[in-house]
Amino acid sequence: MRSFLFSLLFLSGFTSLESAERPNIIFILADDLGWSDTTLYGTTKLYQTPHLERLAARGMTFTRAYSSSPLCSPTRSAILTGLSPARTGITTPNCHEPAEVLSASPGKSAPPSKKSIAPIPPTRLKRDYRTLAEILRDAGHATGHFGKWHLGPAPYSPLEQGFDVDVPHHPGPGPAGSFVAPWKYPDFKEKSPGEHIEDRMAGEAVAWMEQHRGKPFFLNYWMFSVHAPFDAKKELIGRHRDRIDPGDAQRSPTYAAMIESMDDAVGTLLDAIDRLGLAEKTIIVFTSDNGGNMYNEIDGTTPTSNRPLRGGKATMFEGGVRVPGVVVWPGVTPPGSRSDAPIQSEDFLPTLMEGLSLTSEAGAIRDGISILPALRGEAMSERPLFRYFPHDPGVPDWLPPSVSVSRGDWKLIRIFHGGENGAHRWLLYDLAEDPGETTNLASAEPGRVAELDALIEGFLAETKAVVPIANPAFDPAQYRPELEGKQQPKGKGKKGWSTSKNAAFERREGLPAIVSNGGDPWISAEIPATARGPFVLALRLRSHAKGPALVYYASPKDKGYDKSRTMPIDLRHDGTSQDFELPLPFERLRSLRLDPASGPGETVIERFELRDAAGRAVALPAFP
Repeated sequence: MRSFLFSLLFLSGFTSLESAERPNIIFILADDLGWSDTTLYGTTKLYQTPHLERLAARGMTFTRAYSSSPLCSPTRSAILTGLSPARTGITTPNCHEPAEVLSASPGKSAPPSKKSIAPIPPTRLKRDYRTLAEILRDAGHATGHFGKWHLGPAPYSPLEQGFDVDVPHHPGPGPAGSFVAPWKYPDFKEKSPGEHIEDRMAGEAVAWMEQHRGKPFFLNYWMFSVHAPFDAKKELIGRHRDRIDPGDAQRSPTYAAMIESMDDAVGTLLDAIDRLGLAEKTIIVFTSDNGGNMYNEIDGTTPTSNRPLRGGKATMFEGGVRVPGVVVWPGVTPPGSRSDAPIQSEDFLPTLMEGLSLTSEAGAIRDGISILPALRGEAMSERPLFRYFPHDPGVPDWLPPSVSVSRGDWKLIRIFHGGENGAHRWLLYDLAEDPGETTNLASAEPGRVAELDALIEGFLAETKAVVPIANPAFDPAQYRPELEGKQQPKGKGKKGWSTSKNAAFERREGLPAIVSNGGDPWISAEIPATARGPFVLALRLRSHAKGPALVYYASPKDKGYDKSRTMPIDLRHDGTSQDFELPLPFERLRSLRLDPASGPGETVIERFELRDAAGRAVALPAFP
């Protein structure tokens, strides 16, 4: 009877929850889980997600769920605030950086090969925004955050953004050190050797639910899985290795094992909900912060493939932003149902507020809308969905700084100042006929381009987005359009990159980073013998290290490096992106060495380009 009355309240219009027990909410956010990384859509033969299928059997699966951004922090901010990344300015996952920047600002410079200058995004989700956790806590919910945050350390951590509990209270972009213990969290240690962080997070979340089962709670379980670094339980890797099809685009046993541990954590939560008798009064949302990772390497291949979609994480194509989506809402979502209604990260906050009869404060702005009609199986009015990504990391299927709008089956991407003489450029796709986005219809459909681009213009004005500006230093001779939509070319150096004993390569959201614990960190690479100078070395670096930065160079006759063959660079270690162009007036070079610092810290390499006498990029070894 209690379950029936609870369902009746929801189905009758959500009008009188003040006198009834509010439902619990569990929000599960996977990290970098692509649309084709689960068994929900029939696109994988390798990965196994039986617990997600259990979840889907209880509610509604969305075939067109989207993240607000192709990268994580922007999507996370959208979930918590109901605001587009264009409005908050959080457009890159840089919220772990030491520098505290609260508002976006116009960019200052770009290399002459770039047509636009990207804005400088904030590094924190500022506390002016009222978060979903604050709204629910004020409505009487206990609030707990478990797992990844990546929206800023204290005083911008979950504990200052509406959550009573934050475990493991880690501000970084991924798990500290590894998924399998030993970990590197300062104040959170494993209970047993080899413990998996997702097993532990699920256990901590269940213990917290048990403590708060007597009152409504909001459990925000933001998984570390399946973000880099790529490691997993050895027994699972071994089991999946025997199932690999070498001809399949999804063929990493390590990644398959990571997905299994992620799915097991979902199962742990479902088991606990059933055991505690909470299933009929608990709303569950499952989705991902962006598309699957297509640019790192593990087991001799990319972590995954987002087939049949184009691209992946950090791209504006469908593979970067279409994600799994399941909502379980007792009394609202028909069990085992599916919907092709387009939904996006910003929609969850207004949906939960309407469903729980929570009123917004006067003047509150939301970029998302309530999707309750879709959850009930009803048709929703067609509306445009916008995604703003004014950056261009060199990953497979990358694009220059851009913004997109989707309405119905049509999708338009505007590339800022990507045309002639500073004009914009457009890509138009009919997703119904061309889900892989292979055919640009912009020239054949000028009227549709104009109509959809007018929506983009209105969106940018409404959100007061800080947009890319035309690059006054753009040099057409250095522009390489043939690289667009492809992974940045890998070099053919004889030995790849060498590092000092004090330096190691890691990845920061797809970009190479030199990480050091002190001493004299450096990286070095050989130059192809066919390259002819004079040369120019173009760098864009973002550093959180200490000490002077130098570039060493050596000619074919030099046996090594010495102080007489150095060029200092005025690299500020303040976490901002800085551009350098160093002339190297030599006909031949044997090798180059970058010493980014002389102390501990990390330096992110956003650009490392050596140009020859003709202004062409010299093929250097790919970064690890």
